[in-house]
Amino acid sequence: MEKRIVGVNSNCYHGYTLEQALDSIAGAGFHYVELTATKGWTEHVFPDQSFERLCGMKDRMERLGLVPFSMSGHCNLMDTARLPDFVMNMRLANFFGCDYIVSSIGEAHLADQATAGNELLAENIRGLVPSLEKYGLTLVLELHGEHATGSVMKEIVRLVGSERVKINYDTANCVFYGGVDAAEDVDTCMADIAYLHLKDKAGARSAWDFPALGQGYVDFETIFKKLEAAQNNAPFSVEIEFTQAGPKDLAEIDAAVRASAEYLTAHGFAL
Repeated sequence: MEKRIVGVNSNCYHGYTLEQALDSIAGAGFHYVELTATKGWTEHVFPDQSFERLCGMKDRMERLGLVPFSMSGHCNLMDTARLPDFVMNMRLANFFGCDYIVSSIGEAHLADQATAGNELLAENIRGLVPSLEKYGLTLVLELHGEHATGSVMKEIVRLVGSERVKINYDTANCVFYGGVDAAEDVDTCMADIAYLHLKDKAGARSAWDFPALGQGYVDFETIFKKLEAAQNNAPFSVEIEFTQAGPKDLAEIDAAVRASAEYLTAHGFAL
């Protein structure tokens, strides 16, 4: 198999600038980054930012040796009024040369609570496929909210019926939202997993507690073995969201990202 891409989600640096995030991610030894463009949450890059700023961030990544392989562009895909916003996020992802765009199905952080049945949802997503093809992107649907198990997401991906639409398996969201164990649940959708948010989980199931990799109870070793057995070379994007109180400072985030890098290299992955 080809070398697996192993990157970091800039959302780890929620509340800090993209410049700080990029410098720290590169400093920890990573070469790939998932840029966050999540409206109302982490707007590290966003379609309404100036062209000068966006070019500046592109240049900064090039200087640091970071490849922006993915963009987190969450929109409520059940709300037809939000679909043009998502197309703009696709255009932004294309500007940065990304191969993947990540979205939850429902609204991740805004007040938009529009819902739709799976058939209408699949129709909405199928309507995005021409734009995905135009901009050379794969949409990876993130386990989140009511759509946080492999079996639920597999059904939606199969209804859409496009190679441009696959699953972003979030190894902690399945616990927090879906109440399932990632090491077991990946079996339900392995063939449709095209991307993983590597996120650890600590504390009670319903506690917002997502530490550095290896510091929680997600059974990554089993997940890694199952991916290898299935010859699934989907990219990894490390995501650390700490506790509800958040990290106390930038140094705490940096330490968690470095600890996650050490955990991955100890398990044989090249950054």
